[in-house]
Amino acid sequence: MSASHHPSQFALLTQRRFAPFFWTQFFGAANDNLFKGPFTVMVTYQLSIAWLPPALAGLVIGAIFILPFVLFSATSGQLADKLDKRLLMRAIKVFELGLMLVGAWGLYQKHVPTLLGCIFLLGLHSTLFGPVKYAYMPQHLRPDELTGGNGMVEMGTFVAILVGNILGGLLISMPEVGAQYVAWGCLLLACAGLVAAWQLPPTPASDPQLAINWNPVTETWRNLKLAHQGIAVFRSLLGISWMWFVGAVFLGNFPSFAKEVLHGDEQVATLLLVVFSVGIAIGSLLCEMLSRRMVEIGLVPLGALGMTVFAIDLYLACSALPAHAGAALGLAAFVQAPGHARVLVDLGLLALSAGLYSVPMYALIQLRAQPTHRARIIAANNILNALFMVAASVIAGLLLKSGFSIPELFGLLGLANALVGLYIFLLVPEYLLRFVAFVLSHTVYRLKLQGTDRIPTEGAALLICNHVSFIDAMLLMAVSPRPVRFVMDHRIFATPVLGWMFRLAKAIPIAPQKEDPATYERAFAAASQVLREGEMLAIFPEGGITRDGSLQAFKGGVLKILETDPVPVVPMALGNLWGSFFSRIDGAAMRSPFRRGLLSRVEVSVGEPIAADVAQQLGLEGLRQRVAALQSALQSALQSA
Repeated sequence: MSASHHPSQFALLTQRRFAPFFWTQFFGAANDNLFKGPFTVMVTYQLSIAWLPPALAGLVIGAIFILPFVLFSATSGQLADKLDKRLLMRAIKVFELGLMLVGAWGLYQKHVPTLLGCIFLLGLHSTLFGPVKYAYMPQHLRPDELTGGNGMVEMGTFVAILVGNILGGLLISMPEVGAQYVAWGCLLLACAGLVAAWQLPPTPASDPQLAINWNPVTETWRNLKLAHQGIAVFRSLLGISWMWFVGAVFLGNFPSFAKEVLHGDEQVATLLLVVFSVGIAIGSLLCEMLSRRMVEIGLVPLGALGMTVFAIDLYLACSALPAHAGAALGLAAFVQAPGHARVLVDLGLLALSAGLYSVPMYALIQLRAQPTHRARIIAANNILNALFMVAASVIAGLLLKSGFSIPELFGLLGLANALVGLYIFLLVPEYLLRFVAFVLSHTVYRLKLQGTDRIPTEGAALLICNHVSFIDAMLLMAVSPRPVRFVMDHRIFATPVLGWMFRLAKAIPIAPQKEDPATYERAFAAASQVLREGEMLAIFPEGGITRDGSLQAFKGGVLKILETDPVPVVPMALGNLWGSFFSRIDGAAMRSPFRRGLLSRVEVSVGEPIAADVAQQLGLEGLRQRVAALQSALQSALQSA
């Protein structure tokens, strides 16, 4: 089925498997911020507490909220794997309602110790909910829905944060009755979350026999070692934690940034939060549209690039602002002042880039983490997130105290983001390769897909495809939901740029047996190892790029692979690629760069998987006919279009 025939990610909000879950987490995130924000305002502006100076109130409240993530994430991950997730979420929401009853009393009485205790327990509530939230989705969403589902959840989370902060600010500003209104608002949100949780579908435990390890230190270390077994999963954990580091620096400095740099009032600080939250929400939702409903980690480098570019431009925009003297600017005056539009655009696009950066990483973790350990790995990520956020606050504070301005801090963060991104992408080349494939398939070519849901989402498989151009492998990589290892002619590794990329992709070089017997045997040994590890292997059975656009006879390598490792064979065909820049239509490739222009339509069709024994019975000619049939169907569809 073509990706265009799938319903939008918003259709998930009409389905019981997703909608109650979405609203459960939405009301919880809104409630956290509806309670935290007004309490911070109370301690900072309305109450006089000798042992809690206003200057430290925000820092103390934030630290108390984060502390449970460090202490209890390992335990919460185990609970999410061991217990039915519906029952666990219901229990968490009952706990939240009881907590808000205590919090409401604290707000009415303005009893600060009680409210600080509630902040700690709210952090515990979020700590318990985080692992079960991300472990729930893979049990109810198909792999091609994970990106859209994660985008909806990230969008909902930041909109909820925004709603909670704005509503809390409006309510607490009401003279005399503000705290009481906040209390009732928190109770209503807790009740709404509980009602939503009661509509959740059954979600069986992933590992009901799990014995709980109550030691958070040893359990966290165990989960990090488990995540490290899958290098892409582990680097994604670090990448997400870095995104929270960046977010903590920006969000933590918005009030000072608005006051000291932009010379705005409290409404301007709120506007910055609105722009940042809406930017992340839009970026999160864009992921599904840009990814063709796959877990498209090629978006991660694009997001990282955007974060760097717009953070640095934000520094440059602030440096160009005219001097200001006089009263703080209100919202209308701020928006109309010269230079401020550029600041808002930079901030919004930076946040949008952060959405593109984070959503594919969350989806990749959910897809590739072991199902029985998924919640525990996510819990370990929550601990890393908390530590990175604390580190962000400490490092930002030290830099500001040492004389850095806030714009300089943002610019430095943009440069650091480039270095971190480069580090991650070189350690896990899959990100970079998928980015190149993503760019090719959205600029040079315009891909139309058929049957890509037939590519197995797990287990070993052998992909066979016609060979039309030098970038066939990149295009197949762009449409596959999983990493693919390619067996390729050894001569292509001598091609500038392409050779470096295929080495980065760990493609397996092969040479004719008569020409280089050692390379020939090493290639089949490496191919066998790939399949035995449960990965996907792709081969171009013609043995070389076509010189006339027609499908050539298949070589014997595909049957030799099946003799050693009998795995399903997935036939594929590339259509309308002959005549493009990277094909040999002129006798050699890459001679006429604009022969077909940009966004040239190219089609990829995937046939039904063929069992290994059937593939062996079909033989080389039978397999060739399967690919030829797909190719012919593509050509017929193109001619009738």
